[in-house]
Amino acid sequence: MNRTYSKRKFSKVKPLTFLAAMVMSVVAIAFFSLSPLTAQNSATKIEFVPPSWVSANVNDPNLRILDVRWSPIDYFTGHLPNAVHIADNLIRQPKDGLPVQLVDSDKLAGYLSKAGVTDKSKVLIYSDGRDVLGASQIAYALERIGFKNPVAVLDGGLSAYKQTNAELTQVFPKYQTGKLSTRDNINIRVNLAQVKDLLDKKGVVFIDPRPAKAFAGEEKYFVRNGHIPGARNIPWPTFTDPQNPHKLKPLSEIEKILADKKIDKSKDIIVTCTTGREASLQYVVLKHLLGYPKVRVYEGSWTEYSQSDLPVETGAERPV
Repeated sequence: MNRTYSKRKFSKVKPLTFLAAMVMSVVAIAFFSLSPLTAQNSATKIEFVPPSWVSANVNDPNLRILDVRWSPIDYFTGHLPNAVHIADNLIRQPKDGLPVQLVDSDKLAGYLSKAGVTDKSKVLIYSDGRDVLGASQIAYALERIGFKNPVAVLDGGLSAYKQTNAELTQVFPKYQTGKLSTRDNINIRVNLAQVKDLLDKKGVVFIDPRPAKAFAGEEKYFVRNGHIPGARNIPWPTFTDPQNPHKLKPLSEIEKILADKKIDKSKDIIVTCTTGREASLQYVVLKHLLGYPKVRVYEGSWTEYSQSDLPVETGAERPV
């Protein structure tokens, strides 16, 4: 990029003042050069756990189990012991004219607090069928509010739990609403202005987990259809077991998928999808399970990007 700099005459500066300014400049440069990496550090730790984990931990008084299935009827019919129902679609609402946007962190904390989550809680999240995205979205929401305690997603979801012949219940749990602190974690997400600055930047890669036809622009859901220029298309089901979309493939297989796309841990990765929900699964897997140090979510995703004046590509992704 060409830049034009104006010439200035510099006045004499006292030695101590000059030294202080130089020290401050060095500190500032060091901070901003480190921030893209250190910004990804988070107190929240998210893992996927097997159904056997439930029986080993269900009696922990600090454990809060969140059933995030959309239908309350499914919850009424049978749920994990002590599970609270909080449908994942509750946390997405209209914002500035855009539909299905994730609510602000203070509201997220309010909803989660009403579900019994406090500063002392450990959290297990589960859903069923293809709604692993709902579980990963709630896990991401906990990290977004700066939650400091362990967060677990039930690998295989409710169907895997049922296969163990474990107990289900129709009894609602009893709990008291307690304090849930909010420390809005802006470092795990990007907005439209940041996306604009990151377009075609060396070392930056956008991962788009939408279906191939949506990525290519063949499905006409929006005013403009296609994908962010240069994005890699990795549909989210490629990370999951074809027989159970709520269960992850072995991490070694996921690592091969990423390697084939030339996506490694040196990259500054932005995951973007339709509304931010699909992105949450790949965000959790890359950052928390595979240890990628620089991963963020573009929450506005194509819902917002398609309404902007930023460039759009159509067709298949660029050759690697």
